[in-house]
Amino acid sequence: MKKQSLVHPDGRTVTLLDSGADEHGQYLLVEHKIIQQGSMNGPHWHPVLQETFTVKEGRMRFVIDGEEIIVGRGGRVTIRPNQVHQFWNVSDDRLIALHEVRPQGHHWKMFELIHKLECEGKLNKEGVPSNPLWLGVAWECIDGYIEGPPQIVQTVFLGSLARLAKILGYRI
Repeated sequence: MKKQSLVHPDGRTVTLLDSGADEHGQYLLVEHKIIQQGSMNGPHWHPVLQETFTVKEGRMRFVIDGEEIIVGRGGRVTIRPNQVHQFWNVSDDRLIALHEVRPQGHHWKMFELIHKLECEGKLNKEGVPSNPLWLGVAWECIDGYIEGPPQIVQTVFLGSLARLAKILGYRI
């Protein structure tokens, strides 16, 4: 497999290191290099996916089901299906973290979409797509749900936006 890196305008990178299947099932392995401190996403959860982060350099802050955890170099944290989570770069310098997703779901497509929209100036200051149709496509790629709105509301509303975007030719 050929490595693929997405370089964002602020200098952060997401690199696809590996994907496939092993004795534990399908997986995706990416490396994040983050330069700026701050939130890396909003609170969300996945009904099927498990994510494991291993910090190679720097520090990450996690809130998982309301519990705060700080992970430093060499540390690891696993987020299990249905756990509401959010994470931040709290490093003094850059953060380098390995991110394993099992099964891989649509996560690489999500990274590609966010990169595309950011490079095209189509994200607001919180990193959310400004166009509701792109928001639907992004929601579909997270393989889960954002915290707050009921699951059925997200499925109907954001799922409908995703389907309409596909009909109208929105592509990652």
